[in-house]
This record gives sequence, structure tokens and C-alpha cells, in this order.
Amino acid sequence: MAVTRTFSIIKPDATRRNLTGAVTQMLEESGLRVVASKRIRMSREQAEGFYAVHKERPFYGELCDFMTSGPVVVQVLEGEDAVRRNRDIMGATNPADAAEGTIRKSFAESIEANSVHGSDSDENAANEIAFFFAKDEIVG
Repeated sequence: MAVTRTFSIIKPDATRRNLTGAVTQMLEESGLRVVASKRIRMSREQAEGFYAVHKERPFYGELCDFMTSGPVVVQVLEGEDAVRRNRDIMGATNPADAAEGTIRKSFAESIEANSVHGSDSDENAANEIAFFFAKDEIVG
């Protein structure tokens, strides 16, 4: 397997409950390394741009409201098959369906407030990383 990068967001429900360290620990223990990280307050413009793919979906407005409701931690993660590894440790979108020991099973409050976001493909990872990080901010 090749070492690749993926993108992760620790969402407002998790930062509000001071779970940033616990989530990051789970990511690192799964074999991923944080090569860039910053805590930001996502603007409405950033949220709408980042989630533009969902613009026509009924949950788009609520998703943008939620993602701007508090601080988030955006991260670049690196490791073997990083996208898959991150998705495995995150667990299913619906925490009720997530496997024991996953981030969402451990910390999510609901399907909407599910504590983390992760890229779903290498292509989307590259786009999502570039959305929030300049190349010189990624230090591995």
C-alpha cells in the first residue's frame, strides 16, 4: 500500500465537548499521522463552498448552519491507504450503524452531529485539502 493523504474535520459537536484530543488520538492510533491541523471558525461562505456538492439536497442549509455553529478542526492525515483507513476509524455516518470502537460510535450525538468528516476518495481528499490548506502549511 502507498502512503497517501486524506482530509478530516472534527466537527462543532465534538469541539464543543472538548473531544479534539480524543478524536485525534483515535486517528493516530489507527496508523494515521497529522501533517497539518488548524482550529478555525468556518465562515458561511466557506461552508457553502465546501459543501456545494450538496446544494440541491434538502439538508444543505442545516448542514451549513451546523458547520458554522462553532469551531472545527481541519486536518490533513497521512498514512497507508489514508482515505480508507480514516473512513474505517470514523465509522458509519449514522452512529447507530457504526461499529464499536469507531469515532462516531464513541462520540457522535446524532446522524447530523456525527463528530467528524472525512474524504471519500483520493481525488476529493486532494480537493478538500486544497480548500483549507496552502502547500506550505502541510509539514510531514
